[in-house]
Amino acid sequence: MLLGLVGKPSCGKSTFFKAASLSDVLIASYPFATIEPNHGMGYVRVEALCKELNTKCNPRTGFCTGETRFVPVELMDVAGLVKGASEGKGLGNKFLDTLRQADMFIQIVDISATTTLEGQEGKGDPIADVEMLEGELNKWYEQIFAKVWEKLSRTIQSTKTDFAKSVAKQFSGLRVKEVDVNKVLTILKLDPTQPTSWSKQDLKDFTRVLRYSTKPMLIAANKADKPNSQENLAKLKQAFPDMKIIPCSADAELSQRKAANAGLIEYIQGESTFKIIENKISDKQKEALESIQKNVLDKFGSAGIQDVLDKSVFDLLKYIAIFPAGSKLADSKGNVLPDCFLLPNKTTALDFAYSLHTDIGDKFIKAIDVRTKQPVGKDYPLKHRDGIEIMTS
Repeated sequence: MLLGLVGKPSCGKSTFFKAASLSDVLIASYPFATIEPNHGMGYVRVEALCKELNTKCNPRTGFCTGETRFVPVELMDVAGLVKGASEGKGLGNKFLDTLRQADMFIQIVDISATTTLEGQEGKGDPIADVEMLEGELNKWYEQIFAKVWEKLSRTIQSTKTDFAKSVAKQFSGLRVKEVDVNKVLTILKLDPTQPTSWSKQDLKDFTRVLRYSTKPMLIAANKADKPNSQENLAKLKQAFPDMKIIPCSADAELSQRKAANAGLIEYIQGESTFKIIENKISDKQKEALESIQKNVLDKFGSAGIQDVLDKSVFDLLKYIAIFPAGSKLADSKGNVLPDCFLLPNKTTALDFAYSLHTDIGDKFIKAIDVRTKQPVGKDYPLKHRDGIEIMTS
């Protein structure tokens, strides 16, 4: 799974990326500080299965507090997008080609409105920021389809091939699936048997809704602790009532994580407070951290970065977390519940077996729910936080 961080220049993308992953990236107040995409690892929170089973897990990747399992997800921070990016302006072509890989977008918006649409210091407009980026992404999808549409639509119509299957195959690089195509056809009431008769507006509407379906977007309203941010946040939510918008402060989260790594505080990302280690901290550092507690954590419940990642994966993408587990809950090296997989909703026991290994799927007999000890069949739809043992021939 890959979450793409997008936004205009100087909106705080790289700070958000560093706060979420602690990767060493350049953070600068000038446009296009990020040229090549940065890749790093963030985490989403899952209620730990081990506590229900009266044991302690040993994650192979990520970590567990005993209460919460932190499961890794890949993050990608790309160059800032400016108006006209779909036509090559700025680093547009490079930016958009890179985004093909992403499962969804997290748009970082400067909710304090202190940077212009081009990323310069000055009066900004968060609503215009979102409209610009949405428009460029939609134009990008439209252009990709327009390049092959005439030939593809003629072929589908003349050979009477399945429209959804053909489109999904043609645009697999965008992670388009048959179910996505069929969903859009139903929404727009378009005739898949006569694509050559579609108007330009039909194609435009089709690509726009398909982009929403295949690359959903969540808005991270960054710098939420700055003056005027709450007023701007209210306006943004009113302008985009159907979008998920999470207030956050990347600066505050990064400061806390750096302080925790330096041994100055005890802090777990996403929590509403931290504990200061009194004998290790200067008065200036203590004052800065207390300001974060008062102006960010007490106001918003957290710095918001962890909420953005959690809601992206579980609310927007609707993934579920599954723990592979044998009867003894441990692998051959004695590691208890070492793995946790993030899988699409409606994944079946057989789908899960194949995700582990082709041979496991081919030799599938049944699965065992480790909580109930009851067997489940191949078509059993897995639920979030299931612990599953796969039995093979």
